Amino acid sequence: MGTAARAQSIPAPLVECGGSWSSFVGRMKDLARAQGHDSGTVDAFFASAAQDSRTLNADRGQGFFTKTFIDFSRSLISQGRLDNGVANMSRYASVFDRIDQTYGVSRGVLTAFWAFETDYGAFQGDFNTLNSLMTLSHDCRRPGLFQPQVLAALELYEHGDFDPRGTTGAWAGEIGMVQMLPRDIIESGVDGDGDGHVLLKSSAPDALMSGANMLSNLGWRAGEPWLEEVIVPAEMDWSKSGVERSLSTSDWKAMGVQARDGSFANLPGSLILPQGRKGPAFMAYPNFQVYFEWNQSFTYVLTAAYFATRLEGAPVYNAGNPEPGLDQGGMKLLQQKLQAKGYDVGKIDGILGAGTRAAVQAEQARLGLPADAWPTAALLNRL
Repeated sequence: MGTAARAQSIPAPLVECGGSWSSFVGRMKDLARAQGHDSGTVDAFFASAAQDSRTLNADRGQGFFTKTFIDFSRSLISQGRLDNGVANMSRYASVFDRIDQTYGVSRGVLTAFWAFETDYGAFQGDFNTLNSLMTLSHDCRRPGLFQPQVLAALELYEHGDFDPRGTTGAWAGEIGMVQMLPRDIIESGVDGDGDGHVLLKSSAPDALMSGANMLSNLGWRAGEPWLEEVIVPAEMDWSKSGVERSLSTSDWKAMGVQARDGSFANLPGSLILPQGRKGPAFMAYPNFQVYFEWNQSFTYVLTAAYFATRLEGAPVYNAGNPEPGLDQGGMKLLQQKLQAKGYDVGKIDGILGAGTRAAVQAEQARLGLPADAWPTAALLNRL
């Protein structure tokens, strides 16, 4: 669920990045001592720290989500993954009951993250966590993001919950079954099994309770839904759709939007059309926004939120018959044209992110096209 994915504003580094590795390790040790950590403990913690080129390669080559929602969700949600999720919800029912009472986070939500992050703990990452965090702290791309995580790992080490030589996880320093960074473990970690430690790698109760506490701390509204499938009319004002706009459910009903199961939650909602007005359609409630604190990818977030509803019994979404989208080359060309018109689409990467969606919707409205934020060849030709 890493900060690497979710951070939008990167803090300033705590010590100078770059330079020789040994002098950088020295600066980090000096910082730790200055913050009151025992000198011998600091020496022992940093003794094995080594640069990891594999971490840098992973950081530079992050694969973002170029697949459409339909393709991406179908690739991630298999019948086996669904069956395993249902079995795990049953196996840990008492833990989920405690989570429900304490945090109001639904079991499907946590189980979906558990599935997507590590396949229920089976694949937790084989990067040495200290080496990854130190490598990214030394690298001058985002050192302010990772240097505090090294100090948090030192704190976990002092609690007996981190092994500098042996703790492994994802390339960006996330640890355990639901992939939490050391600082998040310090702030949100919960000893779910009562053994006096927070061990997210080996204890499902610890991992699930900690994940729930973190979602709660990020603003999850207890007991509220997050997403449901809807049916949209053939015609409506499509410019009202999009994750950044919300209306009351009575407003949506007045426009002809219906809940697939027949009943809307009495909450403000955003109409999400991941592949335009002819594809799948969802109503996203306030809790859906918390997903973006966990991961910044729209496609990943929507898939995780949808899978959570499936785990709790929702049917497979109606895929509809969306208009063909653009390939990556077409998307890059579209982004260049939108950028030339003054829109902030971020990096020209061929990925339909939030900035590109907003620009597409604005241009569709200007050109008198259905403003459903789904880029097609027709839009590209008009531009």
